[in-house]
Amino acid sequence: MASAVKDSRPGYGQLLRTPGAWTFLLPGFLARQPFAMLTIGIVLLVQSTTGSYGSAGAVSAATGVSMALFAPQSGKLADRFGQRAVLLPGVLVHVAGVSTLIALALAHAPLWALIAVAVPTGASTPQVGPMVRARWAAKLGGSPLMSTAAAFESVTDEFTFVVGPVLATALCTGVHPAAGLVAEAALTLAGGLLFASQRRTQPPVHRGRGDDQPRVSALSVPGVRVLIVAFLGIGSVFGGMQVSLTALTEHIGQPGINGVLYGIFACGNMLAGVACGAIAWKVGPRRRLLVAYGLLALATTPLWAVTAVPLLGAVGLVVGLCIAPALITGYTLVESLVPAGARTEAFTWLTGAVALGQAAAATSAGQLADRFGPSSGFLVPLAGTALALVVLLSLRAHLAPRPSKVVAGSAATAGSDAGAPADTASDERERALSRA
Repeated sequence: MASAVKDSRPGYGQLLRTPGAWTFLLPGFLARQPFAMLTIGIVLLVQSTTGSYGSAGAVSAATGVSMALFAPQSGKLADRFGQRAVLLPGVLVHVAGVSTLIALALAHAPLWALIAVAVPTGASTPQVGPMVRARWAAKLGGSPLMSTAAAFESVTDEFTFVVGPVLATALCTGVHPAAGLVAEAALTLAGGLLFASQRRTQPPVHRGRGDDQPRVSALSVPGVRVLIVAFLGIGSVFGGMQVSLTALTEHIGQPGINGVLYGIFACGNMLAGVACGAIAWKVGPRRRLLVAYGLLALATTPLWAVTAVPLLGAVGLVVGLCIAPALITGYTLVESLVPAGARTEAFTWLTGAVALGQAAAATSAGQLADRFGPSSGFLVPLAGTALALVVLLSLRAHLAPRPSKVVAGSAATAGSDAGAPADTASDERERALSRA
């Protein structure tokens, strides 16, 4: 038995040899690329046509808020009717929304009109990342490769955030202010339709009540609500960094390096994600999340005081290095907290929370940059992560695995859950200590 566990040690090579994985990984990568281009494309276009970072942040925020509110509903429908049934109409509506937003911005339409169009644009954003994660969960179950898959997806996400902002910034500053959003719409259409065509790997549909238990909403799980708060804080880092870096580089007369600085930040996130997936963790995910989040809050502290570009790049790299462990661990916890029939919904709640935090931070940072200078916007990531850390520490007991997962993980004949003894045992020890 011990040798079997040893042979199944998680690794990227073993993960990528999962049957059928490449059929959804490649289309998924193409389809999620626009996600990293949307908000920065909106900020650059609206700021160019209005001259206001506050207005740009407001339109970006409207997109993020609607995305956060509607993404979980999209996930719930995908769990019930299948990913393809949700993705196809969503892609078409999103492309239409982006096209309308571009036309209105170039026509110098009033702010209320831009915000009105931003709502359906954000609401229809394809939730490809959560859908890919749900496909991994359906294939891997409770195997030790789930943590590796979460790390791999975080690396993939962050790679898009390295490429996306740089590409959008280059297109908006070097070609036309609307070019970034044009590319976002084109990639959404092509990638979304290609991903939707991969029917064989999508998770089973859960239309009604099962034999064992009634269908539940992911939001009814206390641990998911705690993770939502944590991911709101992470979103505040993304939104605060995007707007503040844009304002600062514009202020110093070097707008072209905005994408480079944000790319460095995202590159740190990606590198940390690679490392997290390569480590065979012996510490439970709950404890890892608390430690990683504390380091993230600490890393955001000096951002507001840094004005030199090289030093800002270095601090941004450190912040990025601290984000990936928190993101990966949060997504990993979903598998042990949420029943299989609600996991796509759970993943979209977390993705939506990042978008909502990003939207709120973009608005706040934009207002601060307009009133008090570009560096003041960097206070937003510090405030967001600090508040979320307090909630995490206070409600950490809700992040313990579901009882059924603990029982399955401790049984000698637990099947697929037997492959993750380290995290389960560690969380059991954490609960025992908390009861003592």
